[in-house]
Amino acid sequence: MPLKLPPAMVAGARRSFVFRGAMNQLVCLVISVVFWVTSYRDRSFVDVALYSYAIGNLIWLFIDGGRELLSRLLHVPNGRWPGLPAMAINVVLGTLGGYALGMAGVAALLGHDGPHLLPNGPSALLSLITAVVVTYLFYTRERLHLEMAAAEAARRQALESQLGLLQSQLEPHMLFNTLANLRVLITLDPARAQTMLDHLIGFLRVTLSASRLPRHPLGAEFDRMRDYLALMAVRMGPRLQVQLDLPAELADLPVPPLLLQPLVENSIKHGLEPKVDGGRIEVSARQLGDTLQLTVRDSGVGLAGAAATRGSTFGLTQVRERLAALYGDAASLTLVDAPGGGSLATITLPTAALHGVPAAVDTSNAGMSTP
Repeated sequence: MPLKLPPAMVAGARRSFVFRGAMNQLVCLVISVVFWVTSYRDRSFVDVALYSYAIGNLIWLFIDGGRELLSRLLHVPNGRWPGLPAMAINVVLGTLGGYALGMAGVAALLGHDGPHLLPNGPSALLSLITAVVVTYLFYTRERLHLEMAAAEAARRQALESQLGLLQSQLEPHMLFNTLANLRVLITLDPARAQTMLDHLIGFLRVTLSASRLPRHPLGAEFDRMRDYLALMAVRMGPRLQVQLDLPAELADLPVPPLLLQPLVENSIKHGLEPKVDGGRIEVSARQLGDTLQLTVRDSGVGLAGAAATRGSTFGLTQVRERLAALYGDAASLTLVDAPGGGSLATITLPTAALHGVPAAVDTSNAGMSTP
């Protein structure tokens, strides 16, 4: 059964083939002009071009086809080119075959009794030199493409590892506290225990789904926060008031998972819990022009009060690094004092990139917003 390549790899191979074909046509045109200007002004440019394009394209097809065949025979992985000895033989044989067949074919088409238009020696040597140069250029381009693809794969794997590490840091603390509360409530208030268990199941269901996907709907991210905050409300009681604001038109927008929980947990742990009477937390989403803004606002002790608790900023740091790796300078996370007290965390995402494959750009200054 033949190996089925991923769609992205197939599309990349097609684009590379089209590029090589287009570049080959340009080379054939240049050679046609050079020969016509330097040696064959008494001939029709069309005749010269026919020879050039026939020979050039046949040589390219023979070399490119030979490369594919050699890669399969030598079991070269992932579209990499075979080694130098194999390619050297392939280039020489492909050049000679393409040159001979191209010359004979055009000569027959134009009614020439032989290859008088282009002398065999110089033109054959030029064909070989051109084939070597063009093949080397194609090889270096493919090698650069593969190195970039490997770097992209490594970057994505690092992002997945970051997400897994972030989840492994965030989930146990919340889970242990929730189970401890459940243990108490089962005896004192079975109804509240049942409600808490339902929210925990919902939270874990969304969490497990998100951990398997690079993106999920924004509505799912809010569902996750709704269950998480409901769990926190059982623990904190009336000390926690919650407001979630997600416009219906934004619910299906795909976003990276686990963006909001670090911000919400930071607000509760460092903003609301240190405050005796607790406070309010508001999570909202809105579209401003070509950006999506996700905000988490609390009425807690503010950044100065949070700094006094010396809490970890691991979650916020990881969110910044993920945004920088995915979207570069086009995305950001800021954390500032909210007007009237408390803190305000804002994630800004480019909506156009959310619908496509994330493409990292210059990240040298990414994620350097207010800490």
